[in-house]
Amino acid sequence: MTLEYDVVVLGAGPVGENVVDRVRAAGLSCAVVEAELLGGECSYWACMPSKALLRPAIARSEARKVPGLRGHAFGPLDAHEVFAHRDSVVGNWQDDGQVDWVRSTGADLYRGHGRLDGPRRVTVQAPEGDHYALTARHAVAVCTGSRAVLPELPGLTGARPWTSREATSSSQVPDRLVVVGGGVVAAEMATAWQALGSHVTVLVRGGGLLSRMEPFAGEHVAAALTERGGEVRTGVSVTAVVRDGSTGPVTVVLADGDHVEGDEVLFATGRKPRTEDIGLDTVGLEPGSWLDVDDSMRVAGSDWLYAVGDVNHRALLTHQGKYQARIAGAAIAARAKGDADPVPWGPYSATADHAAVPQVVFTDPEAASVGLTLSAARDAGRPARAVDLDLASVAGAGLFASGYRGHARLVVDPERETVLGATFVGPGIAELLHSATVAVAGEVPISRLWHAVPAYPTLSEAWLRLLEAYRDGAGTS
Repeated sequence: MTLEYDVVVLGAGPVGENVVDRVRAAGLSCAVVEAELLGGECSYWACMPSKALLRPAIARSEARKVPGLRGHAFGPLDAHEVFAHRDSVVGNWQDDGQVDWVRSTGADLYRGHGRLDGPRRVTVQAPEGDHYALTARHAVAVCTGSRAVLPELPGLTGARPWTSREATSSSQVPDRLVVVGGGVVAAEMATAWQALGSHVTVLVRGGGLLSRMEPFAGEHVAAALTERGGEVRTGVSVTAVVRDGSTGPVTVVLADGDHVEGDEVLFATGRKPRTEDIGLDTVGLEPGSWLDVDDSMRVAGSDWLYAVGDVNHRALLTHQGKYQARIAGAAIAARAKGDADPVPWGPYSATADHAAVPQVVFTDPEAASVGLTLSAARDAGRPARAVDLDLASVAGAGLFASGYRGHARLVVDPERETVLGATFVGPGIAELLHSATVAVAGEVPISRLWHAVPAYPTLSEAWLRLLEAYRDGAGTS
């Protein structure tokens, strides 16, 4: 059976859903194909379950620093209750609500494995054996996301390691958890499982945690993990993994001859695109590759194929993928209605991917950043000056928590006097990030930021102190 639509979307995670929403709002017919749960990685194995695990850990930690509460917040977390809440947040890994939403848009849903079959064609093999051939009049959008990468190490397959999926979905607390990696997944899951009762050892090949942020961010997070009884080892490489029997402990062998034992091992060592079996070879592209796109998310060299979200490797973040989906949907609709080449700005160009990507790491303490770090700005040849602030000096910090510890940095272009980037680390700082994102994305002059008055006494007073430091030349490098 061959069916024709204006747009066919491969993948019904948050990114694919947003493409569907935009093209349907523009009046285009649409089919969406999904082999797993509608809602994708973020809803069931990443953003949502991880934050459900982390929130109790962070709330308990903050309560321990509040007079009148701290004496009552030293008991263990109720792991059973935490897991039950996590399960509720992910809908017990059922996607009925997402299915209802897709159908409410008027899009047609096809469950099964979708593959490109030449230009503007997609075939679907349904689980029950049905076969569908879909044709797109205007566009096919590949929104298939990414999956965890496991390195090729002796013994690793037989050791049954955790990836991010197992780390966010397990309902058993291992006595000892070894975490291999130093990025966001490693830092967040080390925080969550340590709070649930695991003794956590983090093995980082590089020099520290969260290496894509300013160095102080990872230093604060590592220090907090260590103070709570964990161990963070940097500059180490794993050479083999051995599991003792089917349920015994895991031994992680290091290049220096040392080893670390745990009951489970989590490898948080990167992502790869889910493009290895979607028919890229039928349209002249390499299976398993990241897909290069322009700022409207259209694949290089094509006038009909779009790649949105993780698969284009621009910014592997759910909110950024959804932003790209809004751009792609608008561009597809404009071109379908006769705009040969929509203007390269406004709703048709994902400019934030280049200069204003925000990210929050929900560790304890939280770490958040947007735009360029100082080293990234200088590596790019940008004039850059850093302004630093000890967040403990802000009045709102002492009210937020006794013994508050945190740090903030603005990276400023001293020639244009605009903010190129911002990084914050400390309890409760995640909500500071959007103001920084507006400043970076809007290229708001420092002279105007003086008139954005922070409410007193809040953590956002950090903005005033950073501007004063910039004006006075204090705390800068």
